Amino acid sequence: MKLTARVKPISYLTSHAAEVAKEIADSREPMVFTQDGEAKLVVMDVATYEEQQETMALLKILALGSQEIEEGDFRSDEAVFAELDKDDDE
Repeated sequence: MKLTARVKPISYLTSHAAEVAKEIADSREPMVFTQDGEAKLVVMDVATYEEQQETMALLKILALGSQEIEEGDFRSDEAVFAELDKDDDE
């Protein structure tokens, strides 16, 4: 996806809002809008936005896990499985 091919002035958005909404929803690709020659907005459909938010949440969880491992804040798999086996015996 090349955003440079999907750049429009903000006046296009204001005069073609319904058309822009349909195009973005159908293509599931964001569109960039400029104001005074500078990029100001990135508009995307809700489904793509939600997917990106879920991806970001997962990446944060992975980053936190990596940080905990680097800090030595973890238990070995043997300890975890031993605890699970202990819980099953009760």
